[in-house]
Amino acid sequence: MTLKDFFFQNPRVAVAFSGGVDSAVLLWSAKTYGQQVRAYCVRTPFQPVFELEDAKELADSLNVTLTVLEADPLSSPEVAANGPDRCYLCKHLILSTILRAARRDGFEVVLDGSNASDDPAQRPGMRAVEELGVRSPLRECGLDKPAVRQLAQKAGLRVWNKPAYACLATRMPTGTPITRADLERVERAETALAGLGFSDFRVRLLHGCARIQLPSDQLPRAVELRQAVTAALSPDFPAVLLDLNPRT
Repeated sequence: MTLKDFFFQNPRVAVAFSGGVDSAVLLWSAKTYGQQVRAYCVRTPFQPVFELEDAKELADSLNVTLTVLEADPLSSPEVAANGPDRCYLCKHLILSTILRAARRDGFEVVLDGSNASDDPAQRPGMRAVEELGVRSPLRECGLDKPAVRQLAQKAGLRVWNKPAYACLATRMPTGTPITRADLERVERAETALAGLGFSDFRVRLLHGCARIQLPSDQLPRAVELRQAVTAALSPDFPAVLLDLNPRT
């Protein structure tokens, strides 16, 4: 089955939209091949501001109505405790929020951007997708990540080469309780590093300190900019550490 076939069979859909390359291709496909589509984005403390801005700009460029919803996963003690089921519980909350809004708006079919490269063993949130009856056209059509990026480039989507971005909660080690203050300081740190020209990196919390993970080709630059990096992150962290194992 192709995406064109899928949207011929499902012409009226709601899309769970994050602004990443997968959901962008999904939204473009729904707009191109379907008849009616609306995008839904859930704003939580786990998403940085730039992700929401990307989602708004992309939806606007595709001339698709975007509904921004609010949810607070930290209101769930189980999510805030950051146990092994945190991703599943958070995904369940977010998709349930979208499902309620979509159905109020008259959309019965809700889609997410999981693709054929996504491994359920590595992505506990996919269990929530299945349980809630959310469809994943990219996965159903056998499109893996390289194919999705190729399609995004062909469609002229500016995010076609945007690095994958996991939510801010992943910066906390499993079992370390998640607080709003920690999410905010990690977001400030990653914003600062992006401003210094770094990309596709993570700032992870390690015993209250910042552990920076970078691709191998950016490690030398981090050393060169050591003083600037330290100055930017020190107000929020007692120590700034550079992981010498490159991020892959």
